[in-house]
Amino acid sequence: MNVFLNYGGIIFITLEVLSLLCLLLFGLTRYWFNRKTISTTFIFLFILMTILEAILAWLLYRETGEISSLQIIITIFVLYAITFGYQDFRKLDRWMKKKIGQWRGVNLLTADDNRKAEKQKDPFYKAKHYRHTAFIHIVVFLSAQMIFFSLGTESILEAFSYLQNWSWLNGDTPIDATPYPNETIYSISMIWGIVFVADMIYSWSYTLFPQKTK
Repeated sequence: MNVFLNYGGIIFITLEVLSLLCLLLFGLTRYWFNRKTISTTFIFLFILMTILEAILAWLLYRETGEISSLQIIITIFVLYAITFGYQDFRKLDRWMKKKIGQWRGVNLLTADDNRKAEKQKDPFYKAKHYRHTAFIHIVVFLSAQMIFFSLGTESILEAFSYLQNWSWLNGDTPIDATPYPNETIYSISMIWGIVFVADMIYSWSYTLFPQKTK
């Protein structure tokens, strides 16, 4: 277990690099060498890397009994992979088809790929997409906050009292006067809160201020 404690960060970075490598090898084997069976193997390996990252976070928590910044970072990456990751992978897949097709001098994009690419330009489709991602972000953010509050408070009533009085958001408030168990989780929550607000403004701007199609 000392290996995971001492080299947890290096192991996580290695897994992330291997995950990216698997995606690139998927594109090369599928669209350059036309080896679909082998390319599917790299997708399974990518999923395996994500599972190993989740296991790493769990092993670190089991060994220390505390939530560290590394565990939270790993959790965020894993949550991204199982939520927004699929949509981004589809975009990456179309991009690899386009680029590798250009290198080979053939058109690898299907009619469905072109249709989806056109949909990405539709402001109403984009508004719907960002509303969807915003709702996912809300669920993930609130779920994380519930977990953080449960770690830093002793009862539901105590946690609820912090929601009635937001004075603890003051940066000068000592950690024991906040609903968070330690400085690391407090700092991450504050940064995440800023990102959350910015993401909500950005995501809902497509709905509140839709662009007219030309």
